[in-house]
Amino acid sequence: MKWARLIAVLGGLGLLAMAASGAMYLWFARAVEDPGPLQASVTVIVAPGAGVSAIARQMAVAGIVARPWMLVLNARRTGQDRSLKPGEYRFDPGISVAAVIGKIVNHEVVVRFVTIPEGLVASEIREIIQGAEGLAGKLMSPISDGELLPETYRYEWGDQREDVVARMRAAKAAAVSELWAARAPDLPLNSPEEAVVLASIVEKETGLVSERAQVAAVFINRLRRGMKLQSDPTVLYGLSRAGDRDGLTTADLEHPTAFNTYVIPGLPPSPICNPGRAALAAVLNPAVSVDLYFVADGTGGHAFAATLSGHNRNVARWREFQRQNDLR
Repeated sequence: MKWARLIAVLGGLGLLAMAASGAMYLWFARAVEDPGPLQASVTVIVAPGAGVSAIARQMAVAGIVARPWMLVLNARRTGQDRSLKPGEYRFDPGISVAAVIGKIVNHEVVVRFVTIPEGLVASEIREIIQGAEGLAGKLMSPISDGELLPETYRYEWGDQREDVVARMRAAKAAAVSELWAARAPDLPLNSPEEAVVLASIVEKETGLVSERAQVAAVFINRLRRGMKLQSDPTVLYGLSRAGDRDGLTTADLEHPTAFNTYVIPGLPPSPICNPGRAALAAVLNPAVSVDLYFVADGTGGHAFAATLSGHNRNVARWREFQRQNDLR
């Protein structure tokens, strides 16, 4: 009888232990799904090679989880502890332990962007990329004008600067290949490279998308006739004064450089900036036009003319606009 009572007692204790264990499991399963203590959104960088324990401590320090051991236990319980990925993560208020783990396992990182405006020269682009927060590594390879496509590029924390530049090169090559294949017939351009050179001039001549095809048509018409392009931005580029258009003098226009299109025939030897897709498209499919000249009109755009006499009238109006503006 004593043995029977002992067995009964032990059996009862076993059932109680099982019940307690089940209750603990259910509590834990609910607890890791409950809202966490985070009060305001926070961004945390999980370093490469960080293990589950280190990540749990990091989350606790950031106020994302209250009990780091719960994150460790749940990650190991679900087999996710070997799938945690480095990166920059943004956590919203009240995020649960399970959701924290899921975000890191699924690599739901912060998406960053770097924008390269159209018309910049290589040194300006290098400066933007070097200053882009979150990119890693130095730019070791040279960047030449005309080899990158101005655009907004997506990246993640820790991406290499060289890799981002490689994507910019690939985007430019793809855009030029696509647009060259669909170009208008009988253009006075012998190669995609020449198209990029002319597009760089169009890019610097006008900031208005609406008139790029007209500006391109003027240069295409001048090339067909064997006329010099006479583009001020090429002169400035040759003088290493890109962007200093207001400072051009008669002596500058006459100064011989490989890029001075008032002096040299045809196109300069290489691009004078990094043109965008719109400028490339304008050059390869210019407007149907007989214009050979254009000058600023005082509104941010240009006045176009097919004859020198018409152009001279537009120039006179531009100079009168400047004179009136100086008197104000």
